Amino acid sequence: MPQHTLSRPGSLALTALAASLMWAAASSAWAQKPPAPPAAAASGAAPAAKPPADPTAPKPFADVIKDAKQQDGYLPVWRKDDKVWLEIPEAVMGQDLMFTANVSQSVGERGLYASQMGPDWVAQFRRVGNTLQLVARNTAYRAGDDAASKASVQQAFSDSLLASAPVASAPHPERKSVLVDASFLLSDILGYSTRIEYAFRLPYGLDRGNSNIEKARADAELTTLNVRMHFATPKMPAPPLTPSPVPMPPPPKTAPDARSFFVGVVYSFAPLPKVAMAPRLADPRLGHFTESFTDFSGDMKPNQRVHYITRWRLEKKDPQAALSEPVKPITYWLDRNIPVRYRAAVEAGVLEWNKAFEKIGFKNAVVAKQQADDADFDTLDATHASIRWFVGADVGFAIGPSKADPRSGEILDADIGMSDVFGRGARRLVVEDLTASSEQRLATLMSNHRAGQTCNYAHEAAGELQMALDLLEARGEVAPDSPEAEAIVQQVIKDTIMHEVGHTLGLKHNFKASTTITREQLRSKSFTEARGISGSVMDYNAYNLSLRGEAPSTLNNTTLGPYDYWAIEYAYKPLDAKNEAAELARIAARSTEPALAFADDADADGPAGVDPTVNRFDLGDDPLAWYQRRLNLSRELWQRVQARTPKAGDDPLRTRRVLSSGFRQLMVMPDLVSKYVGGLYIVRELPGPTQSIYKPVEPARQREALKFITEAFFKVDSFSFRPEFLAQAGPDYVEWDRAGPISIPDTVLQLQTRTLDRLMASGTARRVLDQTSYLAESQRKNALGLAEVYGTLQSAVWAELKGSGEVDRMRRNLQREHLKRVQGLLTRTDPSMPADAVSLVRWHAERLQADLRGALGKPGLSIDTRAHLQESLGRLTESLRATMQRS
Repeated sequence: MPQHTLSRPGSLALTALAASLMWAAASSAWAQKPPAPPAAAASGAAPAAKPPADPTAPKPFADVIKDAKQQDGYLPVWRKDDKVWLEIPEAVMGQDLMFTANVSQSVGERGLYASQMGPDWVAQFRRVGNTLQLVARNTAYRAGDDAASKASVQQAFSDSLLASAPVASAPHPERKSVLVDASFLLSDILGYSTRIEYAFRLPYGLDRGNSNIEKARADAELTTLNVRMHFATPKMPAPPLTPSPVPMPPPPKTAPDARSFFVGVVYSFAPLPKVAMAPRLADPRLGHFTESFTDFSGDMKPNQRVHYITRWRLEKKDPQAALSEPVKPITYWLDRNIPVRYRAAVEAGVLEWNKAFEKIGFKNAVVAKQQADDADFDTLDATHASIRWFVGADVGFAIGPSKADPRSGEILDADIGMSDVFGRGARRLVVEDLTASSEQRLATLMSNHRAGQTCNYAHEAAGELQMALDLLEARGEVAPDSPEAEAIVQQVIKDTIMHEVGHTLGLKHNFKASTTITREQLRSKSFTEARGISGSVMDYNAYNLSLRGEAPSTLNNTTLGPYDYWAIEYAYKPLDAKNEAAELARIAARSTEPALAFADDADADGPAGVDPTVNRFDLGDDPLAWYQRRLNLSRELWQRVQARTPKAGDDPLRTRRVLSSGFRQLMVMPDLVSKYVGGLYIVRELPGPTQSIYKPVEPARQREALKFITEAFFKVDSFSFRPEFLAQAGPDYVEWDRAGPISIPDTVLQLQTRTLDRLMASGTARRVLDQTSYLAESQRKNALGLAEVYGTLQSAVWAELKGSGEVDRMRRNLQREHLKRVQGLLTRTDPSMPADAVSLVRWHAERLQADLRGALGKPGLSIDTRAHLQESLGRLTESLRATMQRS
C-alpha cells in the first residue's frame, strides 16, 4: 500500500513562511551578480529529471520477501512470521489450473464434519492493473474451434470471481513472477457460511482477524495451504416467548461456546495434465459419473449435451502383455487417523477392486498405502487420493467423492470419508428414540437421497448392523463383545469401503443389482461365500439374515458382483482409438443380461421412481417377499427380547434400542411397497423397433402388495407389546436431557400415515390411471383401477364399520389421519391430483358417510367409540357440503 507522511498541526504554515524567505534571498543575490552560463551549455543537453515515484506501485520483489523463508514448488511459498506470500510465475498467469478446497476440521454436528471433500474449480490467476484475481472458469458451455463460436459462448456465459488481492510486489527481475499476500484465502471461498446458516439458522460471520494460515507445502506438482477460519456471532438469540410455528434448529452443541468455532480448510493449487487424457463417452445402460457440458461447436446435433465418464488415467507398462502393471497405479492413502484395528479391513476393501482390473489386463492397478505418523503431507491435498476416519456427535455415514479434469473426465483426486459409526457399532450402537424427531431424521435422510447430495450407505448400513446384532444376540448366536461380533464389524467396514472406492473409480449406485440373486441362492452359504449376496457392491445391500428355523448364510456382501466387473470394463479397458466406439457399443450391449441389471438414484426416487424392483436395502429377486421377510424378522426380534428376563447391569437404553431396531426396518416399507401400485418395470436399453422400455407390473402383484401393506400396518394385532416390557423401557437417568415414556401408538401412527400418504399421493393416482395406456385392450379389464385402490384402502382403515363397530385407540388414530386426507382432497384444489382421482375420493367419501351413520346405530358402543364416530361423521359431512377452496 502507498506510504503517507502525516504532519503535525501548523507545520504547513511554517513551511510556507520558510519558502518565502528563501525566495527573497535568492532574488537579491541574482540582482547583484549576473548569472553564470549553465554548466550544461558547454557540454551539451542536461539529463532529463527522474519522474516522481508512483506511490501506488508495488514494492520491489526483494524488498517484500526480505528475511522470508521460501518453499519452492508449483507456486512457491514465502513465509515471514505470520505473513505468507504466494509467488505466481509468469507461466502460470492466465493459464488453467485445478483449485480445490477440502474441509479438515469442523463443528462435528448437523452436516458440518471434518475430513470432507469440498468444491473444486478450473481456475486462472489474472492480473487487472495492480489487482490479482482468482477466476473460476466456466466449463459447462463450450465452443467450437472457430473464432465466432468462441466469441458468442464467451459473451453468453460468465466466469466467476473466487477471490482477489493487490499485487504485493513488482515482477521479479529475472523470473518475472509476482507476489500476492496469501491471506486472500482467509475468505469464505467455498461458501461454508451458507452451510452453517442452513444448519443453525444463526448469523455466523467469518472473523478474518482471528483466522490464519497454519501451514503450507509446495512441490513441483502442488501447492497446498492449510487455513484455520474462525466463524462467530455476537450473541445467541433469546428463545421466543411463545413457540414458533416454524421449527428452528438448536445452536451448536459441540462447541464450548456456541458463539464461536473454527473450520479448517485445505486449499490446493495444481496444474492440469499437460496433455488431456482421451475422453470416453458415457452410455445410459451403465452407471458412471460424468463430466457434462453443452457443446456449441455445431448446430446439427439433436442433443448438445456431452457426457464424459470420469475415470483414472490407467495405462499399461507393456501394452502388448495380456497382464501388465500400470504405468501409474491408482493409489489410495490410508490416513494416519484410521484406527489401527480397522486398517486391514479398509485395505482389503480397496484391493478387492483389483479383481475387476485383472479381468481387463491390469495387475495391481489399485494400491493401498499407509500414511506414516510423521508424514509431512495432508491426505486432503489435491494429489493424494485418501481414506480418512472422522467422528461427530450425530454422524454415521461414509462418502466417496472425486475431482476430475473437465476436459477429459480424468479423475485427479478422491477423498473417502468414513465415520466411526461401525467402530462403535458392536459396542455402543446408535440410539434412536421412538419420537417424531427420529422420523424427521429419517425423512431428512430420504430427502438427501432424492437430491443425490451424498452417499449414505454407511449411515443406513449402521441401522442394518444394529438390527442384525440385536437379533443375533437375542437368538444367543452372537454376544456384543465377542470375536464373532468383531468379525461382523470388520466385514461391514470392508463392504462399505468397497462401495465408496467404487464411487471414486467413477461408478454410480446400482439399486437393481440385489434382484439378480435369487432367494434360493441367498440361502446357500456356499454360493454367497463365493459370489456374494448381490450383483454389485454399488447397491445398498441389506443383511442376509435367516428366518427362525433357517440355516444361517453369509450375512453381508464380501466381494464384487458381475455388474462391477462390467462397469470397470467399459470405463478402463484399453481400446484402440479406431475401434473404440464399436467395442464400447459391444460391451454396453450386454445390458440385457439378467446379471447386469442396472438402475441409479433417479430410478429409485422421485417422478422416475416407478419400478418396484429398484430399491435400497432389499435382497433377492422378489422385493415384495423381502419386505414380508423383514416384517417377520422385526416381529421375531420383539418376541425374543420380550421373553428375556432383564438383568442387573443391563444397558438402560437396551429396550428402547431394540424397539428402534425393529421399527427402523419398517419405516421405509410404505415408500417401497407402494411402488407396486401402478408400477412399471423399466428396462435400460436403447430405442429399437421391438424394445419395450416400460412394462406394467402384473395386476396380481399390485393387488398382493396393496393387501400386504394395509394388513401389515393397519391391523390392531400387528404391533402388540407386553405391558411389562414397555414398563422396563426407561431412559438413561444420568442424562439431563432424557426422553419420556415410549408411545407405541404414536410410533405405529408414523408408519400408518406414511402408508396413507403414499397410497393417496397424486403420483400414485397418476400411475394407476396411466398404466392402462401401456396395456392392450384385452388386458385392461383385469388392471388394478384407482377405484379399487381407494376402496381397498378405505375398507382396511374403517373395517370396524362392517363389524361390531367398536374401535380401539390405535385404530381411531388411523381413521382420523385417513379422514384428514379425504377432507383435504374434498375442500382444497391440488393441481397435481388428477380430476378423476378427486371424483373417486368424493364417491368413496359418500359411501363412508353412509357406513358411519349405520355404525352409530349399533348398540353397545363405548363412549370413546361413539364420540369418535360422531365426530368423524360430522367432519366428513361438512367436507362434502363445503365449497372447494382454490389453492
